[in-house]
Formats: sequence, structure tokens, C-alpha cells
Amino acid sequence: MNTRTAVTALSLALTLAACGRVAEVGRTPTMSAPHAGTEFEAMSQPVHPMPMGPAAPGGAASLWSGQPMSLVGDRRARTRGDILTVVIEIDDKAEIQNSSGRSRSASESVGVPQLMGLLQKLDEILPEGASAANLASAKGGSTFNGSGSISRRDKLTLRVAATVIDTLPNGVLHVQGSQEVRVNYELRELTVSGFVRPSDVSRDNEIAYDRIAGARISYGGRGQISDVQQPRYGQQLADIILPY
Repeated sequence: MNTRTAVTALSLALTLAACGRVAEVGRTPTMSAPHAGTEFEAMSQPVHPMPMGPAAPGGAASLWSGQPMSLVGDRRARTRGDILTVVIEIDDKAEIQNSSGRSRSASESVGVPQLMGLLQKLDEILPEGASAANLASAKGGSTFNGSGSISRRDKLTLRVAATVIDTLPNGVLHVQGSQEVRVNYELRELTVSGFVRPSDVSRDNEIAYDRIAGARISYGGRGQISDVQQPRYGQQLADIILPY
């Protein structure tokens, strides 16, 4: 009864999954709403005004005020809701090679050619060619050789706008960004998140990915091409269940 219930539940799950895939036939992948994430929530909340410094000569109309939107103001991201550009330029290459070898040999030989003449008497009753002078002899040996190598190359160049969604008590910025690009029936998704020091943001309001602590970068997609590249549900299930 338990087996029948499990099979029924599995069949129902596969049927529901298949129905979801059938509903997407002939349709372009659905893009997520830009106002449904934490980025829009951070940008839509009112920003607390920055404390004003001493009045500059010329009053509010001066071009040399220290406000971010002035001509010489610092427009780098620093508060919740601000936007900065994350530059992703990954060009990693790793090569690892190792080898190991082991050998061992052993030889043992036991013989008693003389023992007060007793062994000579024993030789008389032993079969022809047998002698107590060579009681036992054994040899053994083993050899092992192993080698392995790993070669990997990753290259990715992307730029994405990220939003400051939180400011930690020590001033570190928690940033998060996403980007979706749909071409025909394929949707490419890029997400990035992590923690940034304000001093690492350049004057162009950009931050390199290798200066983001706890960086989480994901670049993938969904659509017809990604669907074809994935094994079918039955094959994935068989790979898990079958022991060979």
C-alpha cells in the first residue's frame, strides 16, 4: 500500500510539472516585475536628507555646494536606495596536476640443511626431489601508479546596476542587483549581491566584483534553449535511483 501511494504521488507530481511546461509552449518566457523585489522597495522609500554643512559663499545657487547633485558633488552611492554599477570581469584559469607512485616487494626463504642428522633421515621418506633444506619460500610484490589533472577556464564580462538595499551599522553597504534580457524565446537572468565599502566605490560610481564581500553572482537563463539542454525528469529520476 505504501509503495502504491508513493508511485501515485510521484506520478501526480510529474504530471503537474509537465502541465506547467505545456502551458509555456509557444510563449516567450515571462519576465519578473521590476517593482516586485527588494531593490524597488529600497528606492521607493523616502530618503532622509543629509545634514547640511556650513553655508557656502553665494548661498544655495552656488555651483560649489557640497550636495550630491551639485556640479562638483560626490554622486557615489552611499545611502539606501542609491544605485551603483557593478563591473563583472571574471577571467579565471586553474590547472592542477598530481601524480603518485608506490611499490613494494618482499621475499622469504626458510630452510634447515642440518639438524643433528635428523633431516637427512626425513629426506629418505620425502618424495623424489623434496628436501628439508628448502622447507618454504615465498615472494610478493605490489605496484601502484596514479595521476590526475584538472583544467578549467571561466570568462565572463558583464555590467549591471545594483541598488543599496541596506546600510550596516559600520557603514558597509548591502547591494543587490538584477537584470533580465529576453531574446526571442530565451530569457537571460543576471543577479548579483554582496557587501561593499563606500571607499571602494570609484568616482564613476562603479565597483569591481572582486571588491564585493560575500559576492553572489548568478548568470543563467530559461527558455527553449535552456529547456533542451536539461535532461528530462524521467532521466534525472533514473540517474538518482539506478545504482549503475
